[in-house]
Parts: sequence; C-alpha cells; structure tokens
Amino acid sequence: MKPELTLHKEVIEAFSKLDTPSISDAMDKLRITGGCLGIHPVVPDTYICGQAFTIHYAPCGEEVKGTVGDFIDDIQPGEVAVIDNNGRLDCTVWGDIMSTYAVKHGIAGTVIDGVCRDINVIRELKYPIFSKSTYMVTGKDRVYVDHINEPISISGVQVCPGDLICADNTGVVVVPFKRAEEVLKVAHEIEAVEQQIMAKIEAGMTLKEARQQTGYHKLQTPED
Repeated sequence: MKPELTLHKEVIEAFSKLDTPSISDAMDKLRITGGCLGIHPVVPDTYICGQAFTIHYAPCGEEVKGTVGDFIDDIQPGEVAVIDNNGRLDCTVWGDIMSTYAVKHGIAGTVIDGVCRDINVIRELKYPIFSKSTYMVTGKDRVYVDHINEPISISGVQVCPGDLICADNTGVVVVPFKRAEEVLKVAHEIEAVEQQIMAKIEAGMTLKEARQQTGYHKLQTPED
C-alpha cells in the first residue's frame, strides 16, 4: 500500500472491534453508501478488516487469453483482495490454490463481485472470503485481469485502493479511505447509545421508553 493511502494501525484495530451494522449506521448518518448488497461469507464466522487491493477482470476476446490470480504476489500482508468480476456467476476467479497462498502470506481476506470455488478446502483453511455465490467453472480463458489498484465496483459500490473493507456474518461494507476516521467516530457514538438502550432494557424499562430517552430513532439520520 502506498504510504499516502495507509491508515494508522490503531484505526484499523478500532474498526475490527465493530460489527458491520454499526459501521453501516454511521455511514448512513454521514450519507455515505458502502453496503455491498448480495455479497455473503463463504466461511461462516470469519471476518475481514483491512485495506483494499483492487483487481478488475474483463471478458476474454479472441486474441486475449485469460489469466487468473497472478496479481496475488503483489498483495501485502493485512491487505484485502477485492475483485470486480462484473458480478459474473458463470466463471470463478478464486479457489483453493490462491486461498492457500493467501493464508501463508497473511492476506486479510477476499471479496468478490462474482463467484469462487473449492469451498471444502477454503472452509478447512478458515480463509475469509465473501462472494455472490460459488461455482466450479474456471475463469481461465474466460476472463483476464485488465487492471489492478484502480477504482472498481462491488455490487454498485465504488472501491478505491486503500479503502477499508469490513466484513462479517452480516455482509461487507466499504469505508472510503478519506472518511475512515470520521466514520469510526460516529460509529462509536452510535454504539454507545445502543449500549445505553440495552442497559435500560436489562433494568426493566420498556423498549419504547428506552429508545425515546436515548433518541434512538434519529441515530442514523443525517444532521443536515
């Protein structure tokens, strides 16, 4: 990751302690779109929190033969492979060999606007991978990498190199690099209010009253 696109370690660690709903609520309040609709965990109870290394695939033509995965040597430990395969469900761009390499080299996880395969091995590795679905047909000679570390799209959400990728059982959210600290601050504020509500409920208060006292219904509402 370029130095100018590197988040402080403390910021990433703080995000890793938040769930995606809390982050999404903060982004709603800030009018930032970041939820990747239809992207699900392949391995339950795995998590991602790291900066994006972006990859874009394009369909092969008659003169262009496909290559799948050669970019992986350039991904640094702690980064997330974020792959835009244009939402294609008919050919995969990630499997067991790449997952094995990723685990060995400390890659934080993979997010695919498309599909992956070799699920049994990936689950044995407990490698965090989030995709639209799974499918066995290879992407070789069907798609090729036409650029890396440029802006891409995952389920209609723009992802730029260095953006923070957070993923859990609920799904995937993309936090723009330049807004990360702002989102973190608001997420902590929202989470604190929700903890107050939980405490009031435990003390015997009705949910309606607890929400009214804490301003729950306006937590995610933009202020301007």
